[in-house]
Amino acid sequence: MARRATGGRAAGRAGQTAGRAGVKGARRPELRLPPLEPWTEGELQPDGDYDGLEFRDADLTGQDGVGARFMDCALTGCAVDGTALGRARVLDSVLTGLRGVGTHLAESTFRDVELIDARLGGTQLHGAVLERVVVRGGKIDYLNLRESSLKDVVFESCVLVEPDFAGASLERVEFVDCALREADFGSATLQDVDLRGAAPLEIVRGLDRLSGAVISTGQLLDLAPVLAAEWGIRVE
Repeated sequence: MARRATGGRAAGRAGQTAGRAGVKGARRPELRLPPLEPWTEGELQPDGDYDGLEFRDADLTGQDGVGARFMDCALTGCAVDGTALGRARVLDSVLTGLRGVGTHLAESTFRDVELIDARLGGTQLHGAVLERVVVRGGKIDYLNLRESSLKDVVFESCVLVEPDFAGASLERVEFVDCALREADFGSATLQDVDLRGAAPLEIVRGLDRLSGAVISTGQLLDLAPVLAAEWGIRVE
């Protein structure tokens, strides 16, 4: 399978640009998948160990892969409706064109992962750990990232509808050409979070938690009515 490489000089330039603006840029994954073998088992197994495999157009609906480990894998065009993957570990892998509702990924770990052109709804990622992850393209509705840890994560050219970051820790997280609709940052902790590329930027809760984020002047003006309401300011 041809390998997509992400990072390198492009990531370095992004980090330098963000640094000049006073916020540290995210480190992106640099992936080199080995030659992959097709996955032929048909059913995921709890605590399964999947290494160097390609899952192509697999229907994983309702399957139980709790605690499974995916290392150097490619999942392409797979259906993940109601798939149970709590406490799973997804490492050095590329996930392309995933589709599904209610995928369970609570307390899972994603490290050095690309998620590309996903169409997901109600994905449960509460308590998860995401490190060096790029989410590029696609649309994710009602993403639950409560109490999760995001470090070096980039949301790029995607649409996030009502994402829930309540209680989460975000460090070096970037939103690039990304629609962020009705986001909840209640009780979240932000450090070097770049929201300038979010359009629209809609925050329904947690405006008081944005001290570690950077926004543009235009976004500040757009958020002014919400900020005024938050602070009890009457504008006439």
